[in-house]
Amino acid sequence: MNRLAAESSPYLLQHADNPVDWYPWGEEALARAREEDKPILLSIGYAACHWCHVMEHESFEDEATAALMNGHFVCIKVDREERPDLDSVYMDAVVSLTGHGGWPMTVFLTPNGEPFFGGTYFPPEPRHGLPSLKQLLEAVAAAWRDRPRARSRRACAEPSSRRESRSRRRS
Repeated sequence: MNRLAAESSPYLLQHADNPVDWYPWGEEALARAREEDKPILLSIGYAACHWCHVMEHESFEDEATAALMNGHFVCIKVDREERPDLDSVYMDAVVSLTGHGGWPMTVFLTPNGEPFFGGTYFPPEPRHGLPSLKQLLEAVAAAWRDRPRARSRRACAEPSSRRESRSRRRS
């Protein structure tokens, strides 16, 4: 059992028995990522999302995939219906990285919460031009380990609409 069993969200509770060591979004998970200098794997979805359930069954219930996730990342699960603020911020990032978005959303973050890679559904085996989730996990973990200088640079530019909105608020 992971840290989702005490949550109230039906979506998070659906993942409470996954072998993935899921955290809900919060300071405990963020502090662990900073303390261990581990990237965050942020997974955002919602209870009525078909592909969210598919990815859970194919990947998050798989012991080998969970071992990769648990070994290399601090894994955070978010219900987009309970945290539309987080969903909006990270959807903007995924769209700026890939040109499209959707759910389930899979976003890799620095320990400070900055997105550096993301996408939506990743299959258990490579298909339709997508890498498998396991391939992606291994590649991101290797890049994090082998290219520490790249961590300090933002890989995902802040969407211009958010920059403009923030600069208007400062004025």
